[in-house]
Amino acid sequence: MKSVYMDNGATTRTHPEVLKAMEPYFLENYGNPSSVHSFGRDALQGIEKAREQVRKLINARDPQEIIFTSGGTESDNLAIIGFAMANRKKGKHIITSAIEHHGVLHPCEYLEKEMGFSVTYLPVDKTGMVAVEDFQKAIREDTIMASIMMGNNEIGTVQPIKELAEASKDRGVVFHTDAVQAVGNMPVDVQDLGIDMLSLSAHKFHGPKGVGALFVRKGIKLHPHMHGGAQEKNRRGSTHNTTGIIGLGKAAEIAGKNLPEKVEKITRLRDKLIQGIEENIDEIVFNGHREKRLPGNVNFCFRYIEGESLLLSLDLEGIAASSGSACTSGSLDPSHVLLATGLSHEVAHGSLRLTLSLFNEEEEVDYIIERLPGIVDKLRQMSPLYQSKRK
Repeated sequence: MKSVYMDNGATTRTHPEVLKAMEPYFLENYGNPSSVHSFGRDALQGIEKAREQVRKLINARDPQEIIFTSGGTESDNLAIIGFAMANRKKGKHIITSAIEHHGVLHPCEYLEKEMGFSVTYLPVDKTGMVAVEDFQKAIREDTIMASIMMGNNEIGTVQPIKELAEASKDRGVVFHTDAVQAVGNMPVDVQDLGIDMLSLSAHKFHGPKGVGALFVRKGIKLHPHMHGGAQEKNRRGSTHNTTGIIGLGKAAEIAGKNLPEKVEKITRLRDKLIQGIEENIDEIVFNGHREKRLPGNVNFCFRYIEGESLLLSLDLEGIAASSGSACTSGSLDPSHVLLATGLSHEVAHGSLRLTLSLFNEEEEVDYIIERLPGIVDKLRQMSPLYQSKRK
């Protein structure tokens, strides 16, 4: 039996060169980077190199615009709650979308319930796209920030970030984007896009888990959400995760070097997988935008079957996939993203997300195309809904 990993949207395999770069900071340069002795200075030097590597990947102007965090969710929380609390005297209205990751939605809900903020949750069309016109209409006199994700973690739709950021700038609104699924997997240039804040996470592009970063354009004030240390220029207290940060920096360097080739390969495999599924299985719904989507994202709903049964059946064939975000895998509710695109609860429950990385090969795509139709047919034969439909 083959072993095929197609859940790279949840996490990716750590690149061997990343592990190699991290090793000395476990065994040799293991000092606390806040210490003044040589061990500490060596660790700090590695951290500042990583800061430059991340800066270069997203084309930030200044390495000090990069704040290291524990990952995408913390970066989102620091951006949204940190900015809202530091600027609440200017206004208490925030704009986001209905299909954001919970790392954005939950901080917004917190600000609404506990801090008296007002949040507008923009709708999306059937492809998961936010309309720039709806965004412009939502901006009010008291709007201080907007947060719209770059590439959706479930259905892969890539938003018109440049246009949204420009509309924000025209009205004096600070613009944040959750780019956790995008950075390292597609070109991201904060200068060209006009972004004010951006969240990223190392383990989505072959770095280690438990480390990420928040880009904050110079001049933007944040209220720190972790207190007890002066690290990251008083913006994020806590001893640095030195080895993780080194790994993030190396992963950023690797991603920047081979990004065009990586995007071309993954997009080609993605399109072959989409075509193979559509040609061999009926009664399916393609989710997300056809062209404006993350290079490695494939998402379908299969009518008359449950996504959980489909995942378990695929696992028995050695195929690792998901039904949506790994952060909500314990929930029995259908995806809020799929519901926002207009799908019914019944159809949304039959979702499957296959996500590719640079380590996937064409023979793995062929294997899925070969095995998936039989699995779907077998599950449908056991489905009362499918049987009643055929009568």
